[in-house]
Amino acid sequence: MKKITPLITVDEIEPVIPFWTAVGLEVTVTVPHGEGLGFAMLNAGALELMYQSRASVEEDLAKKADGHPGLAARIAEGQSTLFIEVESIDELLPRLGEVEVVVSRRRTFYGMDEIFVLAPCGTLVGFAAKVDPDA
Repeated sequence: MKKITPLITVDEIEPVIPFWTAVGLEVTVTVPHGEGLGFAMLNAGALELMYQSRASVEEDLAKKADGHPGLAARIAEGQSTLFIEVESIDELLPRLGEVEVVVSRRRTFYGMDEIFVLAPCGTLVGFAAKVDPDA
């Protein structure tokens, strides 16, 4: 194995792009679908995320999911939680903007300073920075 990239299914892609670009990702690919985006890929170094609209997933799989009649609905309802290691929570916080904090900033037993927020598309995202255990 070389890499894993989450493909997150959402109602609309457009609301999540400002969230991710504010924290340092770059939109590298977009594919239109209907009046909006059907797919977007975002990247920052080794970190890569893909988003696909539910309507685009359903249309794609209606054509390609031979023998798996419930697959489109199953994928369209999928949920993911992302856990992203960053250099510093202090540097990240001002860039998050107005997001819903789901788990307040805390120091964990496994040596991380972390916070979990809800991205505008509904994805739960944890940001964590390693901390000095002696600090």
